Formats: sequence, C-alpha cells, structure tokens
Amino acid sequence: MRFVCGLEYDGTVYFGWQKQKSVITVQECMDLALSTIANHSVFTVCSGRTDRGVHAVMQIIHFDTHAIRNNQSWLNGLNSLLPKDITVLWIQEISFEFHARFSTVFRSYRYLILNKKYQSSFLKNYYFHVRDQLNINNMKYMSKFLIGWHDFSAFKSSGCQSKTSIKHVYSLEIYSNNNFIIIDITANSFLYHMVRNIVGYLITIGLSKGTISYPNTFVNNADLKKKYVTAPPQGLYFLYAQYSRHYHLP
Repeated sequence: MRFVCGLEYDGTVYFGWQKQKSVITVQECMDLALSTIANHSVFTVCSGRTDRGVHAVMQIIHFDTHAIRNNQSWLNGLNSLLPKDITVLWIQEISFEFHARFSTVFRSYRYLILNKKYQSSFLKNYYFHVRDQLNINNMKYMSKFLIGWHDFSAFKSSGCQSKTSIKHVYSLEIYSNNNFIIIDITANSFLYHMVRNIVGYLITIGLSKGTISYPNTFVNNADLKKKYVTAPPQGLYFLYAQYSRHYHLP
C-alpha cells in the first residue's frame, strides 16, 4: 500500500529534510516514527527537499508499507512519536502511480523579511531582518521580469544537481504587512537555492539608491551572481505542492 500525508515543521534545529550521517533531519524523524508504527523499515519521499533551517507549512510525502493500519491510527501514532516541531496534519491511502516528487505540478515558497530598525528577540528564527528601508516598488518592478520560462542559471548555487536550469515561474508576488515584506514564488520546480538567491537579489534591488531600469540580460547573466548575497534560510517556508485533482488530496 502507498500512503500520502501532509506535514508541517519548524526547521530551526534540523539539517534539512534529507537524511545525513551524524546530524538530525526531518526525514530521519519521519522514517523512524513510521518504521516504529509499521514494524518494518519505511522510507519517505517528499515533494520538495528543504535545506537546514528552512520551514514547511504543508510538505507532502509518500511512503509504502504492508502494515494494516487505519488513517487515524497512523495519524495518532506519528504525532505521539514525532518531535513537537514536526506535525502530521493528514494522511490517506493513494494509488502507486502517485509520487510525492515527480507527480508535482508546481511548488510554492514564501520568504519573510522583517524590515525595521530592530529585530524581534522571539521570532528571529522565522524571518530575515533587514535594517535599512527597502523600496518595495523597485522590488516589484524587477520581479515581474522573472515570471515565465527562463534560464535561471544566475540564481543557482554550486552543488545544484538539476538537469536543466530552464524553469517556469508561474507567479512572484511581493507585498507588505506592517513591518514585514512577504515574497511568494510559485514554479514548476526550483534550482538549488534558487528562491533564496532571487530574494537576495531583490533585497539588493530594494536597497539600491540608483534608478532601476529594464534588465536586458537579467535572468541569463551569470555575472549577476556577484551582485547579491544568498538570503539566509530561516526566512524561507515551503508553502505547498500542487497535484492533479484526480488524486483528491486535501
């Protein structure tokens, strides 16, 4: 049997999603909890791997098992075994054609920036603090050139294993709420650090005192990497992954 479930997690103490030697990861916690309930080894697959310190609002995973348990038993068991910063929100059986990663139509991320002189002592693990005033209008203007099919080589980090740097950004929205600037981006898939690099570039634009003009070779220009700093992980949230309606996911 194959099951799919949605979970949220605070990524602060984890070294990302994927299992690694000698460090704690979200996948390690999930696999251990599932294996305990199933009484056999279980391996999870997620819709989008997150890096160290990155959070998830609705991460989608699937796993295979021959253990007979009803949905509520899985849900209760997982949430009793998992650390308090990982919560499984729902679970259901699904066909073997479903794959949490490869069946995804698009993925959405959110980045939070606190834009004021002083940061919060309590929420510092959940946003990036930018002290100087950001020009959100300039950021919005430049962001519109990222929408559509482009070569995003200028926004990938070393170690990227993607077969192609051609990606389709469906939407990129920037808005403010009190002292927060929120950046939402949706694409068919992302390169390594692509969201954080785009945010880093937009912050550079927002801090610029000069005139912002149309960028001729904006997306394809590799020299662009020298003009921004990758935004830190704590402000990034994996929002959700979208799948075909015929899977009937919540």
